[in-house]
Amino acid sequence: MLIIDWVHLIAGTIILITLGLGVEASPLFIHKYFLFGTAFVGANLLQFGITKYCPMMTILRALGVAEKGSCLDHEED
Repeated sequence: MLIIDWVHLIAGTIILITLGLGVEASPLFIHKYFLFGTAFVGANLLQFGITKYCPMMTILRALGVAEKGSCLDHEED
């Protein structure tokens, strides 16, 4: 997987988990303040769309995640 795939995977996972923990109708509900996590991830996605800078991409680059190439090339590894 490429770095942008990881960013989408991580952002989507965090959004779903924080929604599950923050919405009162959810069986996983803990506290409404978990919705701040959803807002934080959404704000970062909006900021990335404008500035093309993403803090998660910086972390993933440091971990050695591939940035370019064909998705098929990485599936064979």
